[in-house]
Amino acid sequence: MNKAMREICRVALVIAILSSANVGRASNAHTNPLNSDPLVRDGYAHFYLMDYPAAVERFERFHEAHPGDPQATTLLLDAILFQELYRQDLLDTTFYANDGFLTGRHATDEDPQIRDRIMGLADEAIHEADLRLSENSNDRDALYARGWARSLKCTYVAMVQHGFGTGLRLANKAKDDHARLLQLDPEYVDAQLVVGVYEYVVGALPIPFKLLIGFAGITGSKSNGLERLEDDAKHGAATNVEARIVLALFLRREGRYREAVEVVRSLRRQYPRNYLFCIEEANLRKDAGEGMQAVDAYRSILAENAKAGYFPEARLELTYFGLGDALRGQRHYAESAEAYEEAATIKNAGSELKVRSLLAAGECRDLLGQRDKAVHDYQSAVDAGPRTSRADTARKRLKNPYHHD
Repeated sequence: MNKAMREICRVALVIAILSSANVGRASNAHTNPLNSDPLVRDGYAHFYLMDYPAAVERFERFHEAHPGDPQATTLLLDAILFQELYRQDLLDTTFYANDGFLTGRHATDEDPQIRDRIMGLADEAIHEADLRLSENSNDRDALYARGWARSLKCTYVAMVQHGFGTGLRLANKAKDDHARLLQLDPEYVDAQLVVGVYEYVVGALPIPFKLLIGFAGITGSKSNGLERLEDDAKHGAATNVEARIVLALFLRREGRYREAVEVVRSLRRQYPRNYLFCIEEANLRKDAGEGMQAVDAYRSILAENAKAGYFPEARLELTYFGLGDALRGQRHYAESAEAYEEAATIKNAGSELKVRSLLAAGECRDLLGQRDKAVHDYQSAVDAGPRTSRADTARKRLKNPYHHD
């Protein structure tokens, strides 16, 4: 996969990470009136605590009370999808830090029943929106719901099934829906999210590829994309949180780590018990080269989790993996190996994270001259995901010790 294609695929994955809605914030922007329903607001209060079962239960009731409404269907789809992504440790941004997630073979724990539910709800929402648009092609709420449902389906296809081609086509359609919505109603600010992501990503493409797609009428600008996202972050009624998340991701891509940290801190102030917002600040500090500050941030999360009920559901394997990375960057290999091994042994850790952790632990053990322990970790990595790219690397390490970092 060439560089240009990798950049295009990121469109689907960025939208995938950011497609959930932050419903119920005060705003003068136009939005679907259903977003102000008390049951929806209550559902998202649980959603942003990462108490997904409670959120799903509320959106199930809302869906039943609004048959045929694409917004109600998509609200339920959103909650079920992100519950599944969290279960599989696929909301960990360190997984997407390089191109390996696009080109490699990864371990997934796809549940056929959950897959069918997600796909069924996505198709149901799109069909419901299509019916409304067949009666009124300018139905703003139907356009928004269809674009949102398409982006959520793209999320599953790209992140779980690694179907980047299909995901890209869905992402394109989502962008088209929301671009048309903004033409009809510039005050429907929530639609700036998907369009802003496209503007930025296409603007970041290599010049030769940008010229090629420009002939097809596809243009983009990083600055315009960031402006759209900043507008959504300030004024969006349903996606202002997601706009801030994507701003942080793009600022990190630009190497503007301090600005990214400030954006994430604004999210933590709003949702101090959201586990992923806490861990994202630590991840950013690690990427910024603030080694021991990052170590302290990860350890702080572990300490907060020790308080009963502080995080309703923390995936501590993500914290231990990040801690291992931060310690490894400071050449504290013994502590790093222990953190990686802890991540791999936590009950219900996702298969992909388990393989990543064991491979990294083995490399640290090799650097310490602990060959027996390294071999054990490498073999465990192979056993955890025998058909993955990292298992291939672990097999090489079984033959030849890892020597450099």
